[in-house]
Amino acid sequence: MLKSKKAISPILATLLLIVIVVAAIVVAYTWIMTYMGSTTSQAGVLLSKDNVEWLTGPPKQIRLYVRNTGTSDAIISSVYIGTSATNLANATIASMKPTNGVVAANGGVAQITITYTWTSGTTYYFRVAPKVGAPLEFNIKAP
Repeated sequence: MLKSKKAISPILATLLLIVIVVAAIVVAYTWIMTYMGSTTSQAGVLLSKDNVEWLTGPPKQIRLYVRNTGTSDAIISSVYIGTSATNLANATIASMKPTNGVVAANGGVAQITITYTWTSGTTYYFRVAPKVGAPLEFNIKAP
């Protein structure tokens, strides 16, 4: 009874294994190249905090100096502020220099002035969000 069963030939088995391995390599290569392409485009923007000024007004304002040390120009799209990291609201931007919000690569600085009624001694949380790339998040205590 066992002798009547036919098995797959060793040549066909070897070819089948080669096809499976090549297909797995193609799938892995495609996934890695897609992942690396999106990661490197976002890494071109790297924002850092230079300084924060607390303007007594009227109206009270906060001036942020944000530097781009990345390899691509950054476009600041929005700024958020709040009294906790989980409770941030869109801030009212009074002025921005440069006016188009583009922070040049390799050390360009943006001056962002937001109108906000701040209280002395309170810690404020900020998120400066560029159109592409990771946002800059930090907190600082008002003087």
